[in-house]
Amino acid sequence: MIRSCLDGNLQDFKRIMDMYRGRVLAMAINILGNREDAEDVCQDSFLRVYNNLDRFDFQKNFKDWLYTILYNCCMDVLRKRRRFFSYYKKKAGEIREVQRSKSKQASECQKLPQHFLQGLSPKERAAIVLWASESYTSEEIAGVLSCSPSTVRVYLYKARKKIKNLLEEKNV
Repeated sequence: MIRSCLDGNLQDFKRIMDMYRGRVLAMAINILGNREDAEDVCQDSFLRVYNNLDRFDFQKNFKDWLYTILYNCCMDVLRKRRRFFSYYKKKAGEIREVQRSKSKQASECQKLPQHFLQGLSPKERAAIVLWASESYTSEEIAGVLSCSPSTVRVYLYKARKKIKNLLEEKNV
């Protein structure tokens, strides 16, 4: 049937899907713990199998190859979940912290005057605001701006230099 699929016979691939659908879905549900994600992963797995049939080694077991693809798809979903929940927990914690100290920050936090920021490039502006207002490190800013930390330090240096020149011009 696999050779027939390689020759373009979609009916044989449908038969392969029908043969393995139940076992593949059961394995995905057991790994992922929920039917909706498992169904998505099964669909993705069968698509990957179909798209990569020409790479199948006929010396090996097809079912093992299919389960390997399924397992890798399941692991991708679990990694995405972990990243999402990690990000979600971090942001939820940050929101709670902001809410707790909102009144304190309102009195202590000084906003950079807008006319100082207007003379900066967008990346310098983002870097200086994240550094001054959010207390981000150059590594954290680099993640936001998608550049290296050394590039962020250059943006910060240029921004501070421009702001310093503006302050000197205003005799502040």
